[in-house]
Amino acid sequence: MKILVVDDETDVQSLFIQRFRKEIKNGEFNFSFALSGEEALSYLEKNHSEIVLILSDINMPGMSGIELLSRIRHAYEKPPPVVMMITAYGDDENRRQAMQNGADEFLTKPLDFTLLKEKLHAFLQ
Repeated sequence: MKILVVDDETDVQSLFIQRFRKEIKNGEFNFSFALSGEEALSYLEKNHSEIVLILSDINMPGMSGIELLSRIRHAYEKPPPVVMMITAYGDDENRRQAMQNGADEFLTKPLDFTLLKEKLHAFLQ
């Protein structure tokens, strides 16, 4: 499964590679990374048919994850990627906005990687 992780924190890439080492080695997951919503849209423009799932932070400078989600939902209807929103702020307003804009899942930081792996494996089924 090809997964695009969108987060402005630069250490996220090494964290995901470390936490998913076994799955990456086995070829279950293949990660790409973008540091902003704008970078994610540029990546999707060239590679949208490869991406099956997007994990996006909500609070980023420039384009927020909610705006990115909205733009993805309007631009990529078929096949629609699964989009999971991730935020340090698990408040009801962020959750409402994410779900209203078409998020498939809403996760809070710090990420529970065991739970995330379960959710990702469920999408493989």
